[in-house]
Amino acid sequence: MNITRENIDALNAVVKVDIAKEDYSDKVEQILSDYRRSANIPGFRKGHVPMTLVKKQYGKAVLVDEVNKLLQDALGKYLTEEKLDVLGNPLPKPQDDLDWDADSFSFEFELGLAPEFEVNLKSKKAITHFNIIADDKMIDNQVEHIRKQYGKIISQTEVAKDSEITGEFVNEEAEINSTTTVALDKIKGKTNEKKFIGAKVGDVIALKTKNLFNEEIDLTTYLKVPREEAKGLNVEVSFTINEINTRELADLDQELFDKLFGPKVVTTVTELKNKIKEDSEKQFAQQGDQKLLNDVTEYLVENTKFDLPAEFLQKWMQTAGEEEMDADQAKEEYEKSEKSMRYQLIEGKIIEKFDLQVKFEDLQLHAKEMIKVQMAQFGQMDPSDEELDGIAARILSNKDEVKRLSEQLMSSKLLNLYKSEANIKTKEITYDDFVKEFYS
Repeated sequence: MNITRENIDALNAVVKVDIAKEDYSDKVEQILSDYRRSANIPGFRKGHVPMTLVKKQYGKAVLVDEVNKLLQDALGKYLTEEKLDVLGNPLPKPQDDLDWDADSFSFEFELGLAPEFEVNLKSKKAITHFNIIADDKMIDNQVEHIRKQYGKIISQTEVAKDSEITGEFVNEEAEINSTTTVALDKIKGKTNEKKFIGAKVGDVIALKTKNLFNEEIDLTTYLKVPREEAKGLNVEVSFTINEINTRELADLDQELFDKLFGPKVVTTVTELKNKIKEDSEKQFAQQGDQKLLNDVTEYLVENTKFDLPAEFLQKWMQTAGEEEMDADQAKEEYEKSEKSMRYQLIEGKIIEKFDLQVKFEDLQLHAKEMIKVQMAQFGQMDPSDEELDGIAARILSNKDEVKRLSEQLMSSKLLNLYKSEANIKTKEITYDDFVKEFYS
């Protein structure tokens, strides 16, 4: 067997595999001999079928199968030994005139080669890492929300300024049909408010979605409209009132504190506010980190310049998926996925350069920490090591879970690397301002 490579350019190559008769003949003869011993052919005793008949019936299929196995094994070994960093999979060049009656065969494969490039984490302009804080306004709103949530519900005969109205938003053409409960103070503007004040159960109110709520994102919350559709939505909806209530706020006393956090964990309003601030900012930190990860990713993709073997990749994509695509579909799919392919290459280069690895011990520790958090939510605050080890072992026996946890850990390692190596500046911002700036 002989394998040669012709480099077309820096990103494309053709590999030629020559297979001679001596490469496959012994194996083919052995397989046909096994067939002869076990074949059941009418008119012949088992094990006494003439080899000429066995070859006539099975010879071509065995030859093709064995040559293909040799071909795939040889090609895989060659790519490994030559340390070729290929994109996609080798593509066999069409051979309409292949003669399986010949003694020797030649096959050619197109290769798409990964580009050579360097990654620079130090951007000229600093990338902002947002330190999201819970300000006094947000904490006070959260305290009021808690008091409402744990307060006493009092039925009302008609809508007043302090009402919570349960009802159904409907617009058949826009496919809006949402039963929800909305506080009147969420409704925007005096005109809309007047439509509600004094209304009773069974009344139907006509409303415009534009400027219906103080926050546009509430269209998603209350009308169940996808966020991308909610922006600028301007249709008429009907709201049928099913129930009207108000809430008597719960007292900020020890009974409420214990319901929220357990016995004596919080004993004063000041401690309550501090606990809300602490818990909120832990969650906000995750959002700030995710924003940083997204922004560094965007910077790297936009500023790390290299070419891809686009023509090869589009050709490969035509047959790589579950359903075959034509050339136009493959081109469209390539354009959609090019950015993510670029980042995968960049990420791979960073992982190799900084020797980032996810070890099995890392997965075990991460799984156990995740389990402890989940168990704490159900009141199990101090699980034993034996219990944690058993649950972690079950989780890590699932390949999909291992893949998911590995990706989480690698994202965490990359984030820590970016924080230490990239040009990062920290900016403090309130949660409300963060949401308005990046999600409104």
